Parts: sequence; C-alpha cells; structure tokens
Amino acid sequence: MATNSQIPTFAHDGMIPAYVVKPEGTPRGAIIVQQEIFGVDAGIRQKAEGWAAKGYLAVAPDTFWRQQPGIELSPYDEGEFKQALDFAGKHDFDLGIQDIEAVIRWIRQDQGVGKVGLVGFCMGGRVAYMAAARTDINASVGYYGVMIDQMLGEKHAIANPLMLHIPTADHFVDEAAQKAIHEGLDDHPKVTLHDYEGLDHGFAAEIGTRRDPAGAALADGRTEAFFAEHLG
Repeated sequence: MATNSQIPTFAHDGMIPAYVVKPEGTPRGAIIVQQEIFGVDAGIRQKAEGWAAKGYLAVAPDTFWRQQPGIELSPYDEGEFKQALDFAGKHDFDLGIQDIEAVIRWIRQDQGVGKVGLVGFCMGGRVAYMAAARTDINASVGYYGVMIDQMLGEKHAIANPLMLHIPTADHFVDEAAQKAIHEGLDDHPKVTLHDYEGLDHGFAAEIGTRRDPAGAALADGRTEAFFAEHLG
C-alpha cells in the first residue's frame, strides 16, 4: 500500500499510516477517504487523488494498521475476500473512531485546514455515520454503509450534515435494515438519504465489475455538491 504519511494517534501511542494527496495551492477543505474492508487499495487511492484534483487535501488512513499495516486485498478473490472479512470482524470500531479524531486533529492543527469532511464506503460508510455522531467533523458521506440500522440510538448526537447513499439491492444491507434506516433518519434535520433503485453494494467502486457508472456518477455528483456546500 502506498502510504506516504504517519499520523500520531490521539493517545500518542502509535502512528497511523495514511495515503495523503495535497492539492495545488491552498486547500479549499480536507476530505478523509475511509476505506472499504480491502485496505487503502488502488480504488481508494484513486478516490483520494480525485478529491485532491478538486482542490481538497485528501487523507486515506489505514484502518487496520493495528492488526496488519498495509493490507491490500481483492473483492474478486475468494480467499482475499475472506481475509478482508476477518480483518473487519476483528476491528475495534470504537478505537477506530479515535483514530479518525486523531486524523481530524492532524488535518486542522498540523496541516492548517479547518474544515474537514469524511467520505466512506461499505465499512467506511458505517464509519461515516459514527464520525457524524461521535466527532466534530464538518460533514460526512457514507456509501452503502453496513450496520447503520443497529446504531440508530446514536442519531441524536449527529450535529453536522450527514449524507447516506443507499442502493436498494444491497446484499449486505437488506430491505429490513434499509427500512429501519429510513424510519430512523428520514426526519433528522442533519441527515440526507438517497436511494439507488436496483443497485448493489459497491456500485461506486472506482475499479472492478461492482461499479455501476451511471449510479456512481449520480452519487458522486451529489457528494461533490454536498462537500462544496459544507466545506467551501
């Protein structure tokens, strides 16, 4: 994995590897790009590079660094997919949110960028929801986030804008979970939900057969406008 930076943890007990891409000139804001279960792979790096090209400081932290830094696994290889699920199953999400807090602090204090957003995918979509509820991040976006229906008890703590992209044919987030998310969040003043009829999990992946170009373009356009509004 092409990490090129080390970010101190909140407790200063370790260093979080991250792939950081700086824009030309002064950043208009910063965006944390939160990985899927497969690591900071080529697709996540491509997303970070895309945000930097739009004028944002882009930071993609290595979520599983405490287990094994630098993993890069394929969703199309059965063995590697199982490995990725195992890493996700062993991941301490509460500690992971502390790492996100550390990244936010590093961006603001060390990089001098005041407004910070986060965009996450799959597991990262769950992290986007958690960041909105547990940190002071300025704006968050989650794509096909998993297990959000089980975390609706935290919705009262969401104080800054959150957008969630929900494919209706997501085989990891079933119809009942989607219904619970809508019932729990449709009337939340800080939350915007978008459904994508007939699309499946991973539809906005940069590379591979999971990608749906039209759906990805629609969701990414909404995300770009959302961050332009809330990060400047």
